[in-house]
Amino acid sequence: MSEEQKKEFLEPLEDERGLVVEESRPELKKPPLYQVLLLNDDYTPMEFVVEVLEMIFGMDRPKATRIMLEVHTKGKGRCGVFTYEIAETKVAQVGSYAQQHQHPLLSTLEEV
Repeated sequence: MSEEQKKEFLEPLEDERGLVVEESRPELKKPPLYQVLLLNDDYTPMEFVVEVLEMIFGMDRPKATRIMLEVHTKGKGRCGVFTYEIAETKVAQVGSYAQQHQHPLLSTLEEV
């Protein structure tokens, strides 16, 4: 686009009555966020939960251990906050990985 075309494009438009009309910019809003929660069960080993948190959520061992203990003591623990599509993918990855290793570990997502 040449400089003249850019200048012409950026100038306010006039309508047939001589009024200046300026294009409005669309308002962008941030997408809603969802938290991924791991749910406690009596069968999944604690070490497996730590492994899931490290592998799927990219946590270091101390943080993964802290969240695993939260899941164990409080019944659920927050693994992270993501947009809907990413949170949905993380829930699916947890379910698939747990199923492959024959553990009943469940996760869910909630809007923040």
